[in-house]
Amino acid sequence: MAVEELQSIIKRCQILEEQDFKEEDFGLFQLAGQRCIDEGHIDQLLEIIQNEKNKIIIRNMGWNLVGPVVRCLLWNDKESDKRKDYLLMLDLLVKLCNPKELLLGLLELIEEPSGKQISQIILLLLRPLQTVIQKLHNNKAYSVGLALSTLWNQLSLLPVPYSKEQIQTDEYGLCQCCKASIEFTKPFVEEVIDAKENSLENEKLKDELLKFCFKSLKCPLLTAPFLEQPEEARNDPLKYFASEIIGFLSAIGDPFSKMIFNHRRKKRIWKHLEFEEEEDKQLADSMASLAYLVFVQGISIDQLPMVLSPLYLLQFNMGHIEVFLQRTEESVFYKGLDLLENGLLRIEDNSLLHQYLEIKSFLTVPQGLVKVMTLCPIETLRKKGLAMLQLYINKLDSQGKNTLFRCLLNTSNHSGVEAFIIQNIKNQIDVSLKRSHDNKWFTGPQLISLLDLVLFLPEGAETDLLQNSDRIMASLNLLRYLIIKDNENDNQTGLWTELGKIANNFLKPLHIGLNMSKAHYEAEIKNNHENSHEAQKSKDICSVTVGGEEIPNMPPEMQLKVLYSALFTFDLMESVLARVEELIEIKTKSTSEENTGIK
Repeated sequence: MAVEELQSIIKRCQILEEQDFKEEDFGLFQLAGQRCIDEGHIDQLLEIIQNEKNKIIIRNMGWNLVGPVVRCLLWNDKESDKRKDYLLMLDLLVKLCNPKELLLGLLELIEEPSGKQISQIILLLLRPLQTVIQKLHNNKAYSVGLALSTLWNQLSLLPVPYSKEQIQTDEYGLCQCCKASIEFTKPFVEEVIDAKENSLENEKLKDELLKFCFKSLKCPLLTAPFLEQPEEARNDPLKYFASEIIGFLSAIGDPFSKMIFNHRRKKRIWKHLEFEEEEDKQLADSMASLAYLVFVQGISIDQLPMVLSPLYLLQFNMGHIEVFLQRTEESVFYKGLDLLENGLLRIEDNSLLHQYLEIKSFLTVPQGLVKVMTLCPIETLRKKGLAMLQLYINKLDSQGKNTLFRCLLNTSNHSGVEAFIIQNIKNQIDVSLKRSHDNKWFTGPQLISLLDLVLFLPEGAETDLLQNSDRIMASLNLLRYLIIKDNENDNQTGLWTELGKIANNFLKPLHIGLNMSKAHYEAEIKNNHENSHEAQKSKDICSVTVGGEEIPNMPPEMQLKVLYSALFTFDLMESVLARVEELIEIKTKSTSEENTGIK
């Protein structure tokens, strides 16, 4: 019945001129054609489509059948016999139908699906879409841009695989789609390269292709991981995609080195690209991704001049590292740390001049490392962040180290980080005291002003000693070291002239704070014993308040462990404090006796 109905519509339209086709005719053709597909009359429908007498009708109306055919291809099993017929029908429609109507129809079909169907329809329709666009002679750049924009929007919805297993499984088909998008784009890139004259249309096509390349650098390549082992890397689909995208950029864009190094300058190197308004969002991410791919993964690095100094490359990449560390994705953090490591390992220790810290990114990057060290839930990332901060410190000259230490002591707000910085200060003092020539940045007045940030309690005796225990212990150990290493008569560090201030700002308040804290925790232990006795009777979980804050509900024995652990910390602090005061007394007494003997 459906076949007869379709043939009737076609017979009526055969006697009409093309311009006389009515909207009603299109609707009836679509309904009858879809019924033929639904009822399985594929052979008859193929015969109608291939009939030369129906050429004009199919050209104008056939595109309405693409949607039903595509849906059947998605529903039917890949091994189904009917699938070959559906694919043949799709190929015929692409060959015979109006390319303008087909373009819009295919793009609508690509936009429709969600989830795993996104990749299925992209893999099915990219080749037909490529064929349709190549048949369009006018406004090809616009059509390519529309297609690439639609493709990228759909690709950006697919989750990026984050492990070797996920890449190999490719559950959502992103890796396959990336490869297919390269095959789709390649002929248009070649068209731009082969163009004999630099026409306006060719420039527009080039700009659309560049837009897609830069958007691809951001998604999926900014967050995409890459397989590390050489034998795996050769078959890494995401690295293949990255290599091809960079290949397109270098083939149709400005010279590769100019494209990489000039993107921050006021004069844009892309004349028509509409990146100005969203440079901070789109282009910054894309360029950071490109820098990682070139300098860490080594893609197209041979196209860069070999004369670039390691310090220049580090300075150039610090802005990109800052972009990476501002993100939240694990894989992006790793890329930022790898790019930083790549730059730092190229330069000598103590060779990074303090003037570089006047550049914003040279201070924001170490602050970003502190955030990775303190806030990231992944241990390997925290450890790598710590290692990169130490490597960065090692590369700075003495004045640069002094400046960075001040900055981090004022901004980190984390006791463990502050303890790490204080340990580094101690190391630099040790190096300075062992050198034959004086290092003014870690001795004398410069050191004293730095110690003012270290040897004090932020809130005096009221400071939370437990929360600040790492910092306080590091400060006490630094003070003990200074007293042992620097004699009062030599006073290379300037410590002995500042001892009164240190005692008032640090040692005395610490004494009072320790007495208060120990008394408080001992009282809490006593209360806990009493509460736990009552809790055993009622079988309730008791709670304890420490420092005005309630310890989360836990069994009494666990709370006692917490309280005793705090007391142990205070005892340890007290023993080091006592040793510091003992050393001060011994040293001052010894110096006094020496001076008396001289007289």
